[in-house]
Amino acid sequence: MSTDAATPTEEPQEQPRQSWFKRSFGMLDRTRRRFIREWDSSMALRTAVIAAAATIIGSLFLAFFLTQQITSGLFQSRFNQVQAEANHALQQTRQVFENAATADEDSTTSLVADTLRQLTTDDTAFARDFLLVPLEEDDSMYVGSMSSGGATEQLITDELADQVASGNGIYYQSIALPDAGSTQPGLAFGTQVVLPPGNYYALYFIYDLADVQTTIDYLMNVLLVAGVVLVFMNIGVALWVTRSVSKPIQQAAQTAEWLSSGDLSVRMDVQRTDEIGSLSESFNKMADNIQDQITQLADLSQIQQRFVSDVSHELRTPLTTVAMASEVLYESRNELDPVLRRSTELMHHQVERFQALLEDLLEISRFDAGAAQVSVEKTDLLHLAADVVLTAQPLADKTNTQVSIVAKGENFTADVDSRRIERILRNLVNNAIEHGESKPVDVILEGDDTSVSIVVRDHGMGMTEEQLEHVFDRFWRADPARTRTTGGSGLGLAIAVEDTRLHNGTIDVWARLEQGSAFRVTLPRISGTVVSGEPPLSLPPEYDRAKRMSARDIDVPDSQPQDSTVFNRVTEQHLYHPRKELP
Repeated sequence: MSTDAATPTEEPQEQPRQSWFKRSFGMLDRTRRRFIREWDSSMALRTAVIAAAATIIGSLFLAFFLTQQITSGLFQSRFNQVQAEANHALQQTRQVFENAATADEDSTTSLVADTLRQLTTDDTAFARDFLLVPLEEDDSMYVGSMSSGGATEQLITDELADQVASGNGIYYQSIALPDAGSTQPGLAFGTQVVLPPGNYYALYFIYDLADVQTTIDYLMNVLLVAGVVLVFMNIGVALWVTRSVSKPIQQAAQTAEWLSSGDLSVRMDVQRTDEIGSLSESFNKMADNIQDQITQLADLSQIQQRFVSDVSHELRTPLTTVAMASEVLYESRNELDPVLRRSTELMHHQVERFQALLEDLLEISRFDAGAAQVSVEKTDLLHLAADVVLTAQPLADKTNTQVSIVAKGENFTADVDSRRIERILRNLVNNAIEHGESKPVDVILEGDDTSVSIVVRDHGMGMTEEQLEHVFDRFWRADPARTRTTGGSGLGLAIAVEDTRLHNGTIDVWARLEQGSAFRVTLPRISGTVVSGEPPLSLPPEYDRAKRMSARDIDVPDSQPQDSTVFNRVTEQHLYHPRKELP
C-alpha cells in the first residue's frame, strides 16, 4: 500500500518541473530567435554590440596592464622604503642587544621592552609591530616572548622562521594580515638576536601595507568607472555614426521603393557635401536616367501597341474579303486541274493561319490596353477538359497519340470564364500532341477546398533549361526549323499567361529532355480570390495511369461544335520552366 500511495504523489511533482523546464526553454528559444532577427535586420544593433564588445575587451586589457604597472610600482616603491628602514632598525636593535650590560632578569626585560617600544613609536618610521620569540626554550632565559599590536607567531610562516633560525642575516617575506574577516597585505622582516645571558631569539618587524592596497583599490574603482563611461560613450558614438550613415541609406531605400512602385518623380534630399551627399546626388542622377529611359520605353511600347492594334484592325477587312474568295475557290477545288487545286488548298490553309495570327494579335492588344474582361460562370472543369480533348482528337488521330483524362477526386467546379480557360487547355493539349512524339498525353485534374489544378502531361522530347527560360515569351518558338502540322504564331502561351492572370490563377511548367513536360494551370474556385499555398497537383504530377479515361467516357453536357479553324490551331510552344509562376 505504501508503494501505491507514493506513486500519485511523485507524478504531480515531476510534471510541474518538466512544464517549467519547457516554458523556460521555450522562452529562451524565442528570445534567441528574436535577437537573431533583430541582429540580421538592424545595423545599429550590430554596430552598438560590436562597439561595446570591442570597448570592453580593450578596456579589460588596458585595465590589466595599468593595474599590473601601478601595483608593481607602488609595491616596489613601498617595499624599498620599508626594507631600508627595517634593515636599519633591526641592525640597530641587534647591536643594542649585543652590547647590553644587564646581568639580571629585570634589567634585561626593561632594556628589551624600552628598546622595542622606542622602535615601534618612532615618528620617522613606518607603522610597524614587533614580535620577539625565543628560538629555544631554556630555564635560564631572562626574557620570554614579547609582541606589540596584533603580532602573533601565526603570522610568521615556517619558511621565514626556518631562515631566521638558521642564519644571521635579515630575511623578509610577504604575509597576510587579518582585518575584520578579511586580510590585508603585509611584510615581515626578521633576524636573529642574542639577549643576556646568551639566549638566541628571533626578532620580527611586521609592516602593514593596507594603505598601498587602499590606493590600488581606489585606482581600480577609477578605472572601472572610466571603463563603464568609455563603453557607454563608444556605444553612443557608434549609434550616432550609424544613424548618420544609415538614415540616408534608409531614405535611398524608401526612394527606391517609391520608384519601383511607379512614382518616378521622387528624389533624395541633398543636404550634405560629403560622401553621403555624393551618394544622394548619384542616386538622383540614376533616378533621372531611369525615368528618361522608362518614359522612352513607355512611349515606344505605346507606339508599338498602337501600331499592332491599328494594323490588326486594318487587316481584318481585306483579310475577310480574301478569306471569302479563298473559301469560294476552296469549295470549287474539285473542278480545277491538279495544279490549281493544290494552289487553292495551300492558299486556303495559309489564309486560315493568317486569320488565327490576326486574332492572336488582337487579343494581345486587348491585354496590353487593359481592355480584356472575363465573363465568370460556374463551370465544371472536368467537362471542359473532356470537351477540349474531344475537339483535339482529329489531331491526336493524325499523330497516332492517345489522349486521356485522369480525374483525382470528384468536385472540379470553379467560377471561370469558360471561353478563356478552354483556349488555355486547347493550346496546351495541342502543343502536347504536337511535341509528344506519338507518346501518351494525359490531362490530370485535382482540387482542394480553394483551388483546382489541371496538368497537361506529355512524354515527348521535353525541353532544356535555356528553353524553359523563354517558354512564355511572345513570338518565341523552341525550334523554328521543326516541321509542324498545325502552324503556330508563338503567342499561345503568352495569351495563356494573360488569361490565367485575369482569373488570379497561376500557370507553371516542368520539363526534362527526353522525359517530356507538364504544364499546370491552377485556378481559384471562387471568383475574386487568389491562389495561395501549394497547388493540389505537384510537378511533375503523381497519378495512377490505370485510372486513365477516354474523353468519350465522360458525359459532356451541351457540347457545342467548334470552328475547325480554331481547333486546328497550335499557337503556343511546348516549352516550360520548372515551377515558373506568373509574376
